[in-house]
Amino acid sequence: MKKTVYLVRHGQTFFNKMKKIQGWCDSPLTDIGRKQAEIAKEYFINNNVTIDSAYSSTSERACDTLEILTDQDYTRVKGLKEWNFGILEAEHEYINPPLPYGDFFVTYGGEGEAEFKNRVADTLMDIVQKDTGETILAVSHGAACRQFMRYWAHESSIDQEAPLANCCILIFEFENDLFRLREIVNHDYTVLNR
Repeated sequence: MKKTVYLVRHGQTFFNKMKKIQGWCDSPLTDIGRKQAEIAKEYFINNNVTIDSAYSSTSERACDTLEILTDQDYTRVKGLKEWNFGILEAEHEYINPPLPYGDFFVTYGGEGEAEFKNRVADTLMDIVQKDTGETILAVSHGAACRQFMRYWAHESSIDQEAPLANCCILIFEFENDLFRLREIVNHDYTVLNR
């Protein structure tokens, strides 16, 4: 059965605003983050997208974003959590090394890049294989979304060099155990900066 997966990054958080490393630690959505989720919700309404099943990272920022996107029941899944940055969690982003990070965070008790990428890819594969719905929503995190894109890059010609904005929507087709990125929806948030 062909399925569509909408993979969404959470809305802006206080740590995003403060330029803090935010992996397994958490901070709440800002007012702008909640408004970003409302704008993302409009995408689903305007495109007549009916979600059959919904999943979220167990992090509060992802769950709160999902609860704005839809009022239906959803499942919290630890495998959709962000990269574990170890003891560097909640430190300033200037500590990050240049990309790609590779195994930099392993030294600090975090995850290696391949381990993280495989965790997210395996989690989404398991969700989609077991779920009987045709349209699935999953709310996760910036690096998690990017690593999932990279895992399946060989199946798609779509890519984006720029960072994935808060509440961006990655639209994947799933068929024959393959994910193909069909579209990246980055919203216009200029109205929020007025």
